[in-house]
Amino acid sequence: METTSKKHLGRNISRIREMKGMKQETLAEILGISQQKMSVIENTEELDDAKLNEIAKALDVPANAIKEYSDERMINFVNNFYDNSLSNSQGAIFSPSNCTFNPLDKLVEAYDENKKLYERLLQAEKEKTTYLEQLLKK
Repeated sequence: METTSKKHLGRNISRIREMKGMKQETLAEILGISQQKMSVIENTEELDDAKLNEIAKALDVPANAIKEYSDERMINFVNNFYDNSLSNSQGAIFSPSNCTFNPLDKLVEAYDENKKLYERLLQAEKEKTTYLEQLLKK
C-alpha cells in the first residue's frame, strides 16, 4: 500500500542518482554546477519544470520518473522486471525500454562487497587466534 504524501523532488533525485551508482559530484559536473549547489537541489522540495527536465536528462530518466518516484513503485518495478508483467496498473513508473540500470545488479554488488569484507574480517580473526595460540605455547 502506498502512502499519500507530498513529493520531495530533491530527495527523489538523490535516490535515483544513488540507484544509478552516480555520485553527487558527478551529477553536478554534468549539470555544470558545484557539488554544493547539487546538495542544495537535493534538499529542495520543489523545483521548476525547466530545472527538473535538465536533471532528468542528466540522469537519463523521464522527468515524470522523478516527480512520481516512490520506494513502493521501485519495488514493484524490481519484482516485475524479469517476468514481463510490468504494467501501469501495478504502479510502476518506468518501462524496460527507458530504464538504463538494473537495481538488482546494485543489490548483488552490495552483497559481493559485504561478503568480501566478511571474509577479510574472518581471516583477520583467524590470524589473531593463531598468534594468541603461539603466545600461549611459549
